[in-house]
Amino acid sequence: MTFSAIISGFQKAALLLGFVVIGLISAASVQAQEAPTKNPKTEIKSSLTDLSNLYKTDVERLEKRHEQSQQLFNDGLISRVDLEKGDKELADARAKVEQITKEIAAVNQPAPLEEVVSNLVAAGNQVWSTGNAKIDNLIRLYGGQYGVDPFLIYCTMAQESSFTSGATSPKGAQGLMQLMPGTAARYGVTNPYDAAQSIKGGTRYLKDLLKMFNGRVDLALAGYNAGEGAVMKYGNTVPPYNETRNYVRLILKRYATKKPVS
Repeated sequence: MTFSAIISGFQKAALLLGFVVIGLISAASVQAQEAPTKNPKTEIKSSLTDLSNLYKTDVERLEKRHEQSQQLFNDGLISRVDLEKGDKELADARAKVEQITKEIAAVNQPAPLEEVVSNLVAAGNQVWSTGNAKIDNLIRLYGGQYGVDPFLIYCTMAQESSFTSGATSPKGAQGLMQLMPGTAARYGVTNPYDAAQSIKGGTRYLKDLLKMFNGRVDLALAGYNAGEGAVMKYGNTVPPYNETRNYVRLILKRYATKKPVS
C-alpha cells in the first residue's frame, strides 16, 4: 500500500468519525429539546396519587380482615368490642382515601385570578425555596389547607432536616419534618420519608400546637422540638433546655425576617 493510499484511508476514517460525532450531538440535542419540563403541579399530583394508592391498599387489607372478624364474631369467637375496633379502623382508612381524593381534586382545579393575586400580596417579600419545586408546592398546599403560614413550615423544615427527605436523627426523628414515630402515628403518617406524608403530618402538628398555645409561634416551636407536655410543664413557657431554646431562637430569627432566602 502506497503512502498516499494510507493518508487517504486516514482521511476517510476521520471524515466518517466526524459524521458519527455530529450525529450523536444532533441526537442529544433533539432528546434535550424533547425532554419534558417538570411541572410542579404534576409532581404534587403524582405524590398524592402514590399516597392515595397506599391508603386504598390499606382499605382493601382492612376490608378483608373485617370480613374475617365478622365471621369470627358470628361464630362467637371474638367480642363485639374487637369487631367494633376493626370497624373504626376501616372507617378511618376510608376517610383517608376520601380526604386524599379531595386533595387531588383541589390540585386539579385552576386557582382563580383573585386567589393568585391574594396569595402574592400575602406572601409579600417571603421569597423562599427548598430547591425542590415539588416540596415547595407541597408546603404551600398543606399550609393553605391547614391554615399554617407556609414560610413557617419552610423555616421549621430548614432547621429540622435541611430539606433532606431521608434524614434520621439520633433520637429517631424521621423525614423532612423530623417526626418522631409516635407523632407520625398520631397523624396517620405511614411512611415518614415520603415528602407528602411528612409535610402533611408536620403541618397538622404545627397547626395543633399553634391552636393549643393561642397562636404563640415560639411556644408552638418549643412544643414541636420538646413536646407540648414540656411546654405545659414549665407554665406555657419555652422549656429551659439549651437545645430547645436555641432551636426556637434560630427558627424565629429566620421567620421574623420574612426576606428572600437563598
